[in-house]
Formats: sequence, structure tokens, C-alpha cells
Amino acid sequence: MNQVNMFDVNFDNYDFMDLLEYIDRTIKERNQSYILTCNVDHVIKLRKDKEFQTVYSEAGAVVADGMPLIWASKMLGKPLKQKVSGADLFSRLGEAFEQRKYRLFFLGSAEGVPEQATKNLKASYPGMNIVGCYSPSYGFENNAEENERIVRMLTEAQPDIVFVGVGAPKQEKWIYRHYTSYQAPISIGVGATFDFLSGSVKRAPDFMQKTGLEWFWRLSQEPGRLWKRYLVDDAQFLVLLLKELRKRDKARDGKIE
Repeated sequence: MNQVNMFDVNFDNYDFMDLLEYIDRTIKERNQSYILTCNVDHVIKLRKDKEFQTVYSEAGAVVADGMPLIWASKMLGKPLKQKVSGADLFSRLGEAFEQRKYRLFFLGSAEGVPEQATKNLKASYPGMNIVGCYSPSYGFENNAEENERIVRMLTEAQPDIVFVGVGAPKQEKWIYRHYTSYQAPISIGVGATFDFLSGSVKRAPDFMQKTGLEWFWRLSQEPGRLWKRYLVDDAQFLVLLLKELRKRDKARDGKIE
């Protein structure tokens, strides 16, 4: 499968079916791997965060989670197939997970939220095999005892896929540090997905998702927490896009000469 390089990130040009094929193959081969769903916020954080850069360099697959990245790929003449977001995984691949009886584990969000997400998913996919849920304590990533407990829990549950929803880049870094210990074939950071699935946070309407305005919806829902991310940090994306366009134009001029 071909890759698209933008913003110093190597994106796998996957749609949901390609991603499912990757998941199927990895589980069948019993390898350990993790998937990154890259959005604009990731691109910005990657500029300065060395550990996050390492996490990206060793990922099994990197997909584009955000319409601005899809639009940027088209502007740069190397179009990505589809926005593949963690929040859409269950609506797009839930039936496949159910049919394959994949063992799923939900790690993250506030107490009771992943359990409610499980209950709601079971209503749509009665045969979905969710083998465990756990809401870690605040600051768990720096608590050796808590991490040992979680790794032990995952090792005993033997999931095929671990979904971690504690926010970026914390979830990706946590997976990177521990995925070879609990040895699940697939791990993936899914942000606020458990909140959406449980109904504790309402997701943006479809038209806002498709038009790239999901950020505005989320900002209106949680302004105190998200204003800096969307209005200050992510505004840098336009500057980065202009640099990518200049880089493309220079490459074209070089070829013409």
C-alpha cells in the first residue's frame, strides 16, 4: 500500500477497508503493532515533541483523521483516500469486529463511561466481544503501580485490539511504552470515542464532520479545555501548509529545469 508524506508524516493511504485488512493480517500473524490516527493537533505537536516523533516512526500504520489533512493532500497533488477517524471505527467496522469475534478492550475515560459505551455498542452489535473495560486514575501514565496493574489486566484479558481513550499524545505515548508488554496484536488511541459512544458527550452532526467543522462543535462543547488547542496551537497548520506548498513548487521547478 502506498504512502503519502506530508508535514514530515508518512501517512498510509488507507480507507476503512484497507485498515480492516491491516488489522486482520496483524491479528492473524499475532504480531504486536499500533495504529495512529493523525489529526491537525498531532501534526502541530510533532514539531517539538521528540518522544511523539519516535512513537510515529515506529507505528504499524498511520491514517489521516481530519478533513483538513484530506484537503491538504489534494492541494499537494497526492490525495489520501478517506478520513479514517478513531471515532468512526465502530460505525464503520463494528460489524466486522462482531463477525470476527475479535476480543476488544476499552481503556480510558471517566469511571462508568466505557461500560456505558459497551452497553450501547452491544445494543447495535449483540455479538461484539468486549472482554474488558477500565478507567485509569488521573495521572496514571506516571504511576508505575497503576501501569503494572493495567498491563496485568490486559495480559489476562488477551484482547486482539486495545482501544485507548485518554487524549493525545498521552494515549499514543502510553501505548508505545507498554504495547510489547501486554502483547495485544493491535492497539489504537481513540480520544473521546468512549464519551461519544456512551452519550456523555454529543458528537458533531454529520454535515459538520464532512465539512471539517467538527473542531468548532467540540470547541463549543468544551471551550475551557479546548480553546488553546483549536484557536492557538492548530492555527499554525496554515503556516505549515504554505511551507508544504512551497516545497512542492520548488520540487516541480527543479524537475522542469
